[in-house]
Amino acid sequence: MSRPLIGIPSFYDTTSPESMPPRFAMSRPYIAALAASGAVPLIIPLGLDDETLRALYERLDGLFMAGGGDLNPETYGCEPHPKTNGIDALRDETELRLLHWALDDHLPILGVCRGVQALNVAAGGTLIQDIADELPHAIRHQYFPEKQRDYVAHPVEVESRSHLARIIGHKAQVNSFHHQAVRAVAPNFRAVAFAPDGVIEAIEHCDREFVIGVQWHPEGLIAFDGAMRNLFETFVQHSRRKHSRSRSQLR
Repeated sequence: MSRPLIGIPSFYDTTSPESMPPRFAMSRPYIAALAASGAVPLIIPLGLDDETLRALYERLDGLFMAGGGDLNPETYGCEPHPKTNGIDALRDETELRLLHWALDDHLPILGVCRGVQALNVAAGGTLIQDIADELPHAIRHQYFPEKQRDYVAHPVEVESRSHLARIIGHKAQVNSFHHQAVRAVAPNFRAVAFAPDGVIEAIEHCDREFVIGVQWHPEGLIAFDGAMRNLFETFVQHSRRKHSRSRSQLR
């Protein structure tokens, strides 16, 4: 069975010594989860010109948006909060361009943590910049760095008629490593999962087969949670269909 090509925009690696040339990177668990689900993961460099990035994009069967630092609030028309951090301008630019193209082309998309936030912003939504400051009655959502990625922090309720519920069920136990979240849901999207305090934990496109973002990190749970494995596998299945259609058109 053919394996779809899934693009993953990288991040600017700031841990390198200043004497080293700039480099881009991506966390291994995302790569491993996609490969185990039958995809061919491709890390996308940042800072490419439009023509080069578009040529790379047109080879993709799906787009995966990984976790990471905060988006620049300017991308959704807001001033920075004092606790907004980890802004990566090249990553913002690359991810938002890719998301605009993918949404226009009905490409399968899966976003995780920062990825759901980037998806929401690309489609016209906004973000809560710091849950603890802006929602004082919220439960704790940020367990980094003291907890491992397989630490289950809280439950989420999933809307029963959503695409996501058909994939992972109506309830899930999730990890939690974020201080930001979706505020205003983008047009043509709907919120489909919620933490006990009402914070949005997942969104999906109202009309597309697979355009989903989740606020937790399913790649950290797949070793023991079949629902999280199914989330990756279903994304890859939809990407494989796009791959098969593309190959048919070339014949």
